[in-house]
Amino acid sequence: MSTSPFEIPNDLRDFAERSVEQTRKAFEGFFAVAQRSAGAMGDAAGAAGQGGVKTFAAHVLSYTEQNVNAAFDLANKLVKAKDPQEALALQSDYLKTQIAALQTQAKEITAALQKSITPSAH
Repeated sequence: MSTSPFEIPNDLRDFAERSVEQTRKAFEGFFAVAQRSAGAMGDAAGAAGQGGVKTFAAHVLSYTEQNVNAAFDLANKLVKAKDPQEALALQSDYLKTQIAALQTQAKEITAALQKSITPSAH
């Protein structure tokens, strides 16, 4: 049975998969705390008549979570890649998808920011 130079021992692959999953869970815990903190700050801003700040912060947190989850998904796929070509294809697909996502997010964040700093007419 011949092995390719890229072959990763199963124990090492399992360790990498567990490490990615543990890191994802740690991030989820951290992110939950960040969301609660942002919610409290957003509530204070809303009470001060700055409700747009809360909306802007919610957009930023949502996009941060989406982008980090996409990176974790990539890490999971890379750990399971069978050869360098597959790893490069995964990375290429990830970059294309993330560039499109970041462009959309930038437009939406810009709109939310403009809305949060534009005085509303009463």
